[in-house]
Amino acid sequence: MGQPVAVITGATSGLGRITARELALRGYRLAVVARSKSRSEALLAELRSVAEDVRAEVFLADLGSVQQARRAGRQIVTRYERVDVLVNNAGLHAFSQRTTAEGLAEMTAVNYLGPFALTRELTGTLLRSAPARIVNVASEAARQAGGIDPAADLRDLAPYTRRGSMAIYGRTKLMTIMWTQELARRLDADKVTVNCCDPGFNVTGLGRDLPGSALLERVLTTLHVGDPRKGASIIVRLATDPAFGRISGGYVSVRDATPLPCPKPGRAPETQKRLWSETVALLDSTLEENEPLLDGAGAD
Repeated sequence: MGQPVAVITGATSGLGRITARELALRGYRLAVVARSKSRSEALLAELRSVAEDVRAEVFLADLGSVQQARRAGRQIVTRYERVDVLVNNAGLHAFSQRTTAEGLAEMTAVNYLGPFALTRELTGTLLRSAPARIVNVASEAARQAGGIDPAADLRDLAPYTRRGSMAIYGRTKLMTIMWTQELARRLDADKVTVNCCDPGFNVTGLGRDLPGSALLERVLTTLHVGDPRKGASIIVRLATDPAFGRISGGYVSVRDATPLPCPKPGRAPETQKRLWSETVALLDSTLEENEPLLDGAGAD
């Protein structure tokens, strides 16, 4: 079978950094998707310090760009014959609206559209590597979304305040849960499982745009509040624990992997399917070549 391969996003800090280290210690070869070359090099140095024989490579991409996410996916499938685990961990909580070069809302792009595009590029390889797993990092903030209108919300570029940002952030996490459950229906669980989790409150760089966030992080760390090792533990469990080897479409809590329901606005399968269709349509229109995204063998 050879050495198992894990692809992970958002691994240069916080939950992702700990998850990458744990997967390396478990013998995984790592493909790290990251936007910063310097922070990626620091991560590789850290990984080598804890596991001398670790094999890890970096694929530079900003997940706020659909084009870059797609390019990274294609580079990975060219580089590796197999992918056993995909962890979509990268996330952003922006406190004001910013629009990407592709005309997308940055927080929606980083938290949902980029991971979706990356996953679609890797789906075929994941299926050929069966049994494989996809782990998406969601959040209980999804309960703050209020509602979901896929066609409108995916394209929403309206400005928002710091106070209003939680609902927008929550909406991107609701989309993550909905997408996870719809993808689970489209994939053969005997080949690829897909689950998501609420990692709880963690002191990470997620809210780096908030003034004073660095100081607050140091204070909370000193007080042992929001230890990201706990949040990372549920990600690692979903990625590696045999108990989750046949479970697909789940949304679980960091608290002992307790199953959580998808918040009601996004719970109906019809709504989840509509989000999927609207997402594919938006990504197709965003791509420069207007080339449809690959579904991957076995996906509808």
